[in-house]
Amino acid sequence: MKIKKFTGGLLESNGYVIYQERGGACYVIDPGNSSKTFIKYIEEMQLELKGILLTHHHSDHVAAVRKLADRFECPVCMHSADADYYRDNVDVFLEDGQIFDLDGESLRVIHTPGHTAGGVCFYSEKSKLVFTGDTIFDTDLGRTDLPGGSESELNMTCRDIINGWSNEIYIYPGHGPSCNMKKVRKFNEEFISRV
Repeated sequence: MKIKKFTGGLLESNGYVIYQERGGACYVIDPGNSSKTFIKYIEEMQLELKGILLTHHHSDHVAAVRKLADRFECPVCMHSADADYYRDNVDVFLEDGQIFDLDGESLRVIHTPGHTAGGVCFYSEKSKLVFTGDTIFDTDLGRTDLPGGSESELNMTCRDIINGWSNEIYIYPGHGPSCNMKKVRKFNEEFISRV
């Protein structure tokens, strides 16, 4: 899998274009900054945007969704538990275990509530990586004091889901750098305290 990261906006959020090769299919994950950067890259690489995958509803992760969806006529995908907070249309409601195909590589939806009720991650077993949104970062966790957030659910997500990820798995979060779970287990004190 090829990954192009775009970082921007007031909160320096990460958005991703994922694909296998130039001219193939792609998905966009959490386009929270300028739609122009995503559109330019997709068109330069001659990619076919199959859908917009959203880890959660917060504005710094969805700001460019409508312009991208209209430009490429692709579906917007979000968990139903977050859809009530989202001020636009959702075309596909994500469910735990749902699979998206990216030219032969499977991307599996993992429901990871805590930061928001409908927070999800996107996992590729083949590439050994997870797009985590604001659930977990390299050295901390997503906040739970906003509407839909839950400290107890985040604790459960850390203990019962994330703790099962092997050290080799790389996380690609909604803010900050990517890293492997080995580093998370060494430096992320918030995560360590919950497992």
